[in-house]
Amino acid sequence: MSKDPRKIIIRPVITEKSTQLKEADRVICFEVARDANKIEIKQAVERLFKTRVEEVRTQIKTGKVRRVGRNMGKRKDWKKAYVKLREGEKMIEYFEAA
Repeated sequence: MSKDPRKIIIRPVITEKSTQLKEADRVICFEVARDANKIEIKQAVERLFKTRVEEVRTQIKTGKVRRVGRNMGKRKDWKKAYVKLREGEKMIEYFEAA
């Protein structure tokens, strides 16, 4: 039983580095569910965006420790996936909310 693709792909990560990778190497960066593996991520991207994926690389990001006055807190840990599209596939377009 496979998971819902919208539960696996949380949001695109839009940074300078991800924008450069998108333009130069056809690589798109997403925040994904912590328990998702590379196969599930690949299937979710192919189903959601109707494109073929060549490779998926993942990275676990540790949440930063933050302090507000006396109180200490920690941001949540999250997982990032770099998804490379096959040659000849259309590029995935996403828009920032203004």
